[in-house]
Amino acid sequence: MSAPELFKLPYDRVSPKDKQSFAYTTLVKRWPVVLTNVVSAVSNLNHEISMQSDNSKEAEEKLEEGKRIISQISQMKYDMGHNAALTPIENDGDINRECYNDELKIYPDYDRRWSTMNWLFAECYVYRRLRSYFASTVHWKDYDPFFEQKVETYKSSSTAIVHLAKAMNQAVEEKEELIKNYEKPGSALEIAFMEMIQADLWGNATDLSLLIDLKYEDLQKLQAVGAAAQEEQAKFILRNDLSKAWDHLKTLKGGRVDIVLDNAGFELYTDLILADFLASCTPFVDQVIFHPKAIPWFVSDVLPYDFTWAIDSLLDTSFFASHASTPLSPEDLASLSALAARWKRHLNSGRFKLSVPENTKLGKATPLGRFWTTQYSFQDLPEIAPGTLQELRKSDLVIFKGDLNYRKLVGDAWWPTTTPFEVALGPLAGKITLLSLRTNKADTIVGLEEGIEERLNKEAPDWRVSGK
Repeated sequence: MSAPELFKLPYDRVSPKDKQSFAYTTLVKRWPVVLTNVVSAVSNLNHEISMQSDNSKEAEEKLEEGKRIISQISQMKYDMGHNAALTPIENDGDINRECYNDELKIYPDYDRRWSTMNWLFAECYVYRRLRSYFASTVHWKDYDPFFEQKVETYKSSSTAIVHLAKAMNQAVEEKEELIKNYEKPGSALEIAFMEMIQADLWGNATDLSLLIDLKYEDLQKLQAVGAAAQEEQAKFILRNDLSKAWDHLKTLKGGRVDIVLDNAGFELYTDLILADFLASCTPFVDQVIFHPKAIPWFVSDVLPYDFTWAIDSLLDTSFFASHASTPLSPEDLASLSALAARWKRHLNSGRFKLSVPENTKLGKATPLGRFWTTQYSFQDLPEIAPGTLQELRKSDLVIFKGDLNYRKLVGDAWWPTTTPFEVALGPLAGKITLLSLRTNKADTIVGLEEGIEERLNKEAPDWRVSGK
C-alpha cells in the first residue's frame, strides 16, 4: 500500500508533544514496559533452549536468532528514550511494510521523532516494527511474544466467565419465552440484550497493553456481571446509543453482524457471548463474522489462533482451576463445555465465521485482513481499502471493539468533545451502520453533551484514559 491522499483532519492528531497527554505517558512509561516484557519472554525461551541436552543445529540457530531479536528490541527501546528518528522497516517479507515506510518519507525530520510523531502512527509502527524482528527469522516467524500474557489474563477471569456461561446457556434454554412480545419496549429480550452488550462493553477493560495502569481489583469490578452490576456500570457510560442499536437490530431478519475484534481472552469471550446471544436467542441475526488481526498487535489483540484457542480452552477442565478463587464445580465445568460445544457448532454451520481461515499463520492475511494492522484511520477506508469497505457494507451492523478501533474511527484527533460522532467519521460516515463499544483509554473522544467534559475534568481528571 502506498500513501495516497488521505482525509484531512480539521484538528491536530494526539502526539507526545503534549506532555499532559496519554501519548506522552505511553512514550515514557507504557512502551518501554511492553518491550521489556517481550525481551523477558524471548530471554526465557532462549534460556530453555540453552538448557536442552541435545544441542541440535536447529536449537543453536534459534538461540542465535533469539539473541538478535533481543538486541533489536533493546535498540528500539534505546531509540525511544533518546528521541531518535523513526527508521524505515526492513524488508522482512511480511505485510504492510510499505505503507509505514511511504508515510515516514512524508514527515520532516522533526516530526519523525519519537517525541513529536503523531501517536496513532507511532503506536502502530511500534508493533509492526516489533513484528519485523520475528518475521525476519527462520525459527521465530510464527511466535507470538504476547501469548502467555493473554493466557494468564484469560485464566484470571474465571469467575466472570462461568457466570456469563450460565447466563447465556439459560437464555438459550428460555429462548421461546424471551422472544415473546420482543417488539414492545422493555421486553425480556431487550433487557437480556442490554445485559449481554454491556458485558461486552466492559469486557474491553481487559487490555494488556494498559494493565500496567489498571489495578487488578479495578479489572475485577469491571468484569462483574449481573443486573445490579450492569445498572451501576451504566452510570459510567458517557455516550449511550445502545437503545438505538436495539431498535436497529429489531428491524432485521436473517441479518449479519460483523465484529472488528480488539482484545483476546476475556474481551473476546464477551464478544462470543454477545454473538451467541444474537445468533441463538433472537430472530434478527443469522450470522456473525469476526475480524482478527494478522500479526501480534497492541499486546492483547485477537489473532486467528487466539480465537479457536479461546473456545477450546473452555473444554479443558484444568485450564481455569489454578486461578479460580473457589474450585470450579462439575456444574461450572458443564456450563463451559455446553457453551464451547454450541460455539463449535456455530463455526461448523457458518453462523460464526472468521474473516480469514481459522488456521491462518501470522502475517499471512487475506486482502480483507491486511487493513487492520496498517497505521491508517478508518476514515480512510474508502480510499485505502475499498474492498474491505465493500465487504463491511454487506453487514447489517458492524461493531468496532475497543479503544484503538475508536481512535481510528475518529482519526485520533483533538476534536472538541461535543463534535458529533458522524462528523468525526469523515468519509466513512453513512457508508456502513456501525456501533463503537469502547472504554476510554486515550485522549480523543467525541459525541458528548455540553458540560460533561467540564464536570468530569473536576470529578475525575483521568476520565479520558482510565478505562472506567
